[in-house]
Amino acid sequence: MSIHYVARSGDNLQRIARRFRVNVTSLLAANGQLFDHDYVLPGQILHIPVCPDRHYVVQEEDSYPAIAYSFEVSEERLIAANPGTSAVRPQAGQVLSIPEREGGLWMESSLAYGYEELLLDLSRWQSLYPCMHQSTIGKSVLDRKLPSVQLGSGSRRVHIHASMHANEWITTSLLMRFIDDLAAAAHATSLYRGTDIQALLQQVSLYAVPMVNPDGVELVLCGVHPSHPYYEKLSAWNNGSRQFQQWKANIHGVDLNDQFPANWETERARRSPQGPAPRDYTGEAPLCEPEAQALANWTEQMNFHCVLSLHTQGEEIYWNYRSYEPEEAEALANRLAAVSFYRAVKLTGSDAGYKDWFIQQFRRCGFTVECGFGVNPLPAEQFPAMYERVSALLLEALKAAAE
Repeated sequence: MSIHYVARSGDNLQRIARRFRVNVTSLLAANGQLFDHDYVLPGQILHIPVCPDRHYVVQEEDSYPAIAYSFEVSEERLIAANPGTSAVRPQAGQVLSIPEREGGLWMESSLAYGYEELLLDLSRWQSLYPCMHQSTIGKSVLDRKLPSVQLGSGSRRVHIHASMHANEWITTSLLMRFIDDLAAAAHATSLYRGTDIQALLQQVSLYAVPMVNPDGVELVLCGVHPSHPYYEKLSAWNNGSRQFQQWKANIHGVDLNDQFPANWETERARRSPQGPAPRDYTGEAPLCEPEAQALANWTEQMNFHCVLSLHTQGEEIYWNYRSYEPEEAEALANRLAAVSFYRAVKLTGSDAGYKDWFIQQFRRCGFTVECGFGVNPLPAEQFPAMYERVSALLLEALKAAAE
């Protein structure tokens, strides 16, 4: 049994599957015309297999905590979803209704995390965490807001951003979960990785921009169709291909991490694209793209003690720039490497990145963190293992700033 669904702008297979509580495999099986790498076009009619409610038959040794853990829901929500049952222990043979899994959308291991998911999670946080402040630093080419999140009241300010490159969207998932874990620990006055987060956030303030390049991320995840304002240009810049999974640039075909005024002319001469391209085009001038300009302007206003730019991949930490970095930068990079098992690397032959500009402009510690291993875009299935290392690194950066 199935129902019909007419795809709309911004849809992809993962989003449709999540909306109707089915998995992508079932969705593909019901639509033989699709392949798992296909984009969904607005107006396309899809068959959606009907998903029955989730149920579980209680076994002899089961308990509410064990069942809740297995289905990744809270014990309280599990009991609430089954009124009239014993609140102490479920009875063997009893059929329980399992509520939807709670938590951020970054927890969905098969879900590509885009701008739609980001806005949904930010909205969820507004009611959950009164200690969190949300704002925007500017807008993208296509007028999407660039959200920022502040957590903490300390005088030492640390900035972290993600998804400057479009096909590195998994960095947004990593950063969003880290923020959520900190906010939850602070709200519950509990420890996170053995650290008193509430006390830490009285000394340090975290300022995060989870998605610097939302237009590019949506291009990677959803492709383009003829109604898109850049349809013809993007197709030409992408060598006629309608597959954009390898796209790093913003919607103008400009690599945002080659946009900053730190020997930009040298980087421009080094890069081969002389015009808009999926990657490595520096643009016509430093900060000519609204996303890069917004990030630079905001950084100049905020007086950050330290910044971290999350990228993929390689499990490396770049910490220097043309000897402008402060004396303690290498030691701090080694400290971050020790807790994450990443490698601290003294980089040469690279200019015009955000980290480069920050170090040159402010003579403070700035890091580019290359998360994970593989070929971009890294699969969402890598997320749990990546998060273990990246969260340790980010927490150590906050603790170092507090000292």
